[in-house]
Amino acid sequence: MTRLLHPDVPARPGGVPVTTPVYQTSTYELPRTAEAAQIAEAVAPVGYYTRYGSPNAAEAEAILADLDGAERALLVGSGMAAVSAALLSNVRAGTRVVAQTDHYTAALTLLRDVLPSFGVEVTLVAQESLQDAVDDTTDLVYAETPSNPAMVLTDLAAVRAAAPRALFVVDNTFASPYNTRPLDLGVDLVVQSATKYLNGHSDVTAGVLTGRAELIDRAWDTARVLGPTCHPFEAWLLARGLRTFPLRMARHNANGQAVAEALAAHPAVTAVHYPGLPGHPQHELARRQMAGFGGMLSFTVASAEAATAVLRGTRLARNAVSLGGTETLITHPVSLLFTHGDTATGIDPALLRLSVGLEEPEDIIADLVAALSAAASPGRRGPASPDGR
Repeated sequence: MTRLLHPDVPARPGGVPVTTPVYQTSTYELPRTAEAAQIAEAVAPVGYYTRYGSPNAAEAEAILADLDGAERALLVGSGMAAVSAALLSNVRAGTRVVAQTDHYTAALTLLRDVLPSFGVEVTLVAQESLQDAVDDTTDLVYAETPSNPAMVLTDLAAVRAAAPRALFVVDNTFASPYNTRPLDLGVDLVVQSATKYLNGHSDVTAGVLTGRAELIDRAWDTARVLGPTCHPFEAWLLARGLRTFPLRMARHNANGQAVAEALAAHPAVTAVHYPGLPGHPQHELARRQMAGFGGMLSFTVASAEAATAVLRGTRLARNAVSLGGTETLITHPVSLLFTHGDTATGIDPALLRLSVGLEEPEDIIADLVAALSAAASPGRRGPASPDGR
């Protein structure tokens, strides 16, 4: 048994691997000197214990910090882990937080229910009123731009100017650093779901925080206690996905624009929410704040019933949550909100959210047009294939 547990594996000659191997270990043997204590006391040590950090996480963090123009990055186990670490590491009883009413549902739960239970004062305001709601007494501002699912933008530079002393935290998941770099606009701390565009292949759950070193160190200490580890294999997959990030985002931007324009021209579509369209009410802000407009959009049809029919009628676009992968995904947000115990207040029941993938844009458009036509003429399109497409 001892020999099985401690095999004698000789060193092998050869070169250095071109890609970083997966460090699939939970712990590391430490030197039997004072250096061990130094490793244990370090922030995010890469060779101590995987809950604290790993070589794979460190590689992904280096890439992510560079993408955002940040001093440091912290990789955690999900986008909500990133949001939670960012907020919980910077609030205490009496902290005054101002945030939007339009956020990812779990982030809203954190803001509306969890933080107030700790004595944090949270004020939720309409997204377009955020810069008017902050003042010199505001300690922390939390924003998401574009917002989910209405694709409303927050003017980051204007909010920064209105709250110069507040810590400014922004969820940049929908835009991604390819299209917006919030730190360049005065934001202090950026959170993103790395599950989405950063990884880009729908096979990783991870989150990231980027910003000044002292803020990342503080967030790491909170994450170390709460334990939302991004494990080595997920970190390795994320680093691999990041190598094609600019290529994928260029295609997402082009496809998103093409699909948005096609939907805007369709008679069965009553509105398209996409900041790249000249008709979007914040198009000029989008042009100032974004280098591109991404692959996320939402659109409304005549009724909730028509939206449900379109959802059931697509073949290429899959009915699935999340976004930013290679495949096109479609959801009916109102239906999904009820599954989380939330209400659908403020979201049009006739609205559909679309994550435009990397397929040929003509194929995506043809699928949506066929579903829209079938919704207008029930029974026109045949039954779905066995896999739901």
